[in-house]
Amino acid sequence: MSLFNPWVILSLICAFLGFGYESYLIGIKHEENRQQLEIAALNAEARDTEQRMAAVAQTYAQTLRKTNDVAKIKETRLRADIASGEHKLFVSIKAPDCPIQAAADATITSGNTETRAELNRGIAEALINITSRGDQAIRQLNVCVDQYETMRNAK
Repeated sequence: MSLFNPWVILSLICAFLGFGYESYLIGIKHEENRQQLEIAALNAEARDTEQRMAAVAQTYAQTLRKTNDVAKIKETRLRADIASGEHKLFVSIKAPDCPIQAAADATITSGNTETRAELNRGIAEALINITSRGDQAIRQLNVCVDQYETMRNAK
């Protein structure tokens, strides 16, 4: 039997191809295992980040709830004071031109020279509604911005 026998050469080629294919399959399995471990580690890190962000969101939600409760108490107190007449809302107005001239030597006894008009209770109530909704929106926006900054810096 000679080394240059075609059957010997063919069997050696088949053995090398079989060994190469088996090595290739083992390499694929190792790569799949490595990728699965990496995916598991990244998923664990993502879950941890998600839990931290959820805790931050919960904290800011509680802060907003407390701030809104305090604001609601103040608003309710203001509404009650206006309804009872204890507080009154005024608006500055332009004094009408008066054809009668005051005497030059007349002195003003009060230090307040502003011309004001009292708002009726319905308008005062509407004004309080508008300002309370605006204040609530501003509080929500501020909490949203703070929460965003906290989460962005936490990464």
